[in-house]
Amino acid sequence: MTATVPVSSTLPTDHDLTAIARRTRDAAQGLAILPTADRNAAIVAVAEALSAAEPEILAANTIDCEQAQADGIATPLYNRLKLDAAKLSGTIAGVRDVGTLADPVGEVQIHRELDTGLTLQRITCPLGVLGVIFEARPDAAIQISSLAIKSGNGVILKGGREAINSCRAIVAAVRAGLAAAGVDPDVVQLLTTREETRSLLALDRYVDLIIPRGSNSFVRFVQDNTRIPVLGHADGICHVYVDRAADLAKAVTIAVDSKVQYPAACNAMETLLVHEAIAAEFLPQVVAALETKQVTVRGDAATREYVKVEAATEDDWSTEYSDLILSVKVVADFDAALDHISTYASRHTDAIVTEDAAIAADFLARVDSAGVFHNCSTRFSDGFRYGFGAEVGISTQTLPPRGPVGLDGLVTYKYKVVGDGHVAATYAGTNAKPFTHRDLI
Repeated sequence: MTATVPVSSTLPTDHDLTAIARRTRDAAQGLAILPTADRNAAIVAVAEALSAAEPEILAANTIDCEQAQADGIATPLYNRLKLDAAKLSGTIAGVRDVGTLADPVGEVQIHRELDTGLTLQRITCPLGVLGVIFEARPDAAIQISSLAIKSGNGVILKGGREAINSCRAIVAAVRAGLAAAGVDPDVVQLLTTREETRSLLALDRYVDLIIPRGSNSFVRFVQDNTRIPVLGHADGICHVYVDRAADLAKAVTIAVDSKVQYPAACNAMETLLVHEAIAAEFLPQVVAALETKQVTVRGDAATREYVKVEAATEDDWSTEYSDLILSVKVVADFDAALDHISTYASRHTDAIVTEDAAIAADFLARVDSAGVFHNCSTRFSDGFRYGFGAEVGISTQTLPPRGPVGLDGLVTYKYKVVGDGHVAATYAGTNAKPFTHRDLI
């Protein structure tokens, strides 16, 4: 291998963030030039190290969960914090899956002859160093580390206070796996204090992208306090619209899954919109199904004409519950549903349930969200389910990368021009030589 073999894989003890970031950048530059096979081997070694460290990781997580409960942590955050053997095993399997994905680095996107002996290539390359700040979810440290290694990037992780022991155990295992594979473990770093968050946001000389994962207020704080580009989403207000042409049994199943399968996830449904033509028949069915799953339903005045539920307020339409709470609204028609989504959605994921292909196509074309779904649960909006192996986060911004961000979202590109004494003056002036501009691939 061409990477520097590290002296130690233990977590750094110094708190000089500039020095940490510099080491991460240096290590990432070595990782970026490794052959695909070597980066894949490092991912396998990381997966093995994580599996070997399972008892320590779960024990650390138990400590975090007990402390979080004593501190009165909110239920959605607790659900994200808690790891069990099955969840950890699934996350480690996701690491192995990342190793089997196509290498996003070194892809020649453009190969063009500018003139005889003068060629242009556009080639994908790593971003450099990622700064990822997240709340509660220790498994995010595993997913993000594997994607960073595969894409040739360094990563500085800043986990939440509530997950500090879990993150330490996880990152120690990741670094041990990297060291075993002969890769400098400084490619993956962990910060542990609140004070380091603001300092990380100031490292625009060494950090190329910040990815925040947490609450609305947390993401807004990050966006407002850094000059580094930020990738992320502040809200996950997802809708399911049940059209007048919906198969009602199908709609019940989709609505329940979208809300209940994992209510703390950012792709869980928060508002159910129902066409008034089927409200009388559909609402009793779906509310009964939701209530058997302990969902608290809040409805507008029209909804409460058909079912006995709590009254929804204006604030409910713009609230990400991340819990077993759902707001329901009856809409007059398809256009009214689109208007509500346009007003309140966070452009994360929105779905329609209908058997009318034309209406479905119109919905998919007109709703401006990162994920637009037809006849399926919003819970499919996920990097693993998309076949990305995992994701570093979900972006709701219009510019790419958008939606679940996997490997392809962690590379940029550079232009490589090779000549043989060519100079620009040859192609300027009254006797300018023309370019050939002939594509070679």
